Amino acid sequence: MPSRIHRGNPSILIAIFSLSLSSLLAAQATLHWKSIAPGMDYKYVAAKTPSAVGDSRIFILRIDSNLWQLEAIGISQTGESSGHTARDWSQRHKFSAAINAGMFATDFKTHLGYMGSATDVNNGRANSYQSVAAFDPRNSNSPPFRIFDLDAPGAHFADIQKDYASALQNLRLIKKPGSNQWSQQSRQWSEAALGEDNAGRVLFIYSRSPFSMHDLNNELLAAGIGIVAAQHLEGGPEAQLYLHVGSFEMEMYGSYETLFRKNDSNSSAAWPVPNILGLRPRTSAR
Repeated sequence: MPSRIHRGNPSILIAIFSLSLSSLLAAQATLHWKSIAPGMDYKYVAAKTPSAVGDSRIFILRIDSNLWQLEAIGISQTGESSGHTARDWSQRHKFSAAINAGMFATDFKTHLGYMGSATDVNNGRANSYQSVAAFDPRNSNSPPFRIFDLDAPGAHFADIQKDYASALQNLRLIKKPGSNQWSQQSRQWSEAALGEDNAGRVLFIYSRSPFSMHDLNNELLAAGIGIVAAQHLEGGPEAQLYLHVGSFEMEMYGSYETLFRKNDSNSSAAWPVPNILGLRPRTSAR
């Protein structure tokens, strides 16, 4: 039968081959995702152009925001005088995962850019950063999580605040629907970032190996993870991600940062940070 198909109608064989190849490529794109819990998966992306430092693996935590709730918290809300590591924040507030909320001012308290939730406003002033991550929708018509580009047509920060109780403004890495916003530069650092994929899922992104943000963006866009938007959270030794779900536990923290700590020697502990973006299971799925 295969030989008769080949002789009688080669276009059918080509179509079958193309369909099989497409299925194989699609399977390979998701092959390395590993499930931790319903709505939570992770994978490592091996950089196509390796960093000169470390293993050049970028960790991606993919989260279904219909099943998991984001929460931004900081010492302005807790009333404490100093911050904590992502691990400590998680243990104190029963988060399943935690990542930097973003860069902070020299008072070691105030988020750079807007940071507010229904219960606390750390910084009520928006700055020039063009990326806003919004969650805690005020109505069921809004998706549970979205990264907005403030320079997109029709985008207004006031409208985002009307639709969402929580918002985080940070430096933009990738603009929708997948445009690298950083020109090449010599500076490199370990990185913690927040992303959104083409299904509206949350991406916690971490790389201990230092990259320029131009190169990191290109690696993420070429990785087949469906990323459409991303914002910078923190770099260097302060960049961190902690994850503890059931028996699965990981703690990752950075080291290298050009002009600050140009080495990979930070192996003892994560650095305390004043603000964190935490993750916990929703009490009821959206």
